[in-house]
Amino acid sequence: MPLLRLAYATEFLIALIAVFVLWSQVGGPSHLDLVPWYLKLVLGTGAAFSAVKATAAAVGREQPWNGRCLRWLGLMMALLVCCGLASYYAHMNEETDEGDEPEAGSLSSEARPACDGGLYILARSESARRLALSAPTSATTMRSPS
Repeated sequence: MPLLRLAYATEFLIALIAVFVLWSQVGGPSHLDLVPWYLKLVLGTGAAFSAVKATAAAVGREQPWNGRCLRWLGLMMALLVCCGLASYYAHMNEETDEGDEPEAGSLSSEARPACDGGLYILARSESARRLALSAPTSATTMRSPS
């Protein structure tokens, strides 16, 4: 009996890893990160526990596919469906970043005031153009092997 308990404990740990890997692969790791920790705890450990109980029910009876085993497998499938629904809910209600608006602390050329009637911006663009023209290109700096 102690060896059987050790086997069930090992199966629970392996099932726990398998549930979270499956959940991450099917639902996506970014959506799994958005699911609250308590839902992950309840659904993940519940699915792993029901897998172990289904195994114990299959081993404990003469017929492996008995009523208790099928009930535990049904509960495990229901918990895995709930995992999928939690990922779907996280996907539908995730916060989206607005990339069009600049951040409050960043400066852009449109946010700068035009000094001297716009001459500041004109001088900056002219100096940037001259710098770009004077910079060596990769074709002029590369040397052929001798």
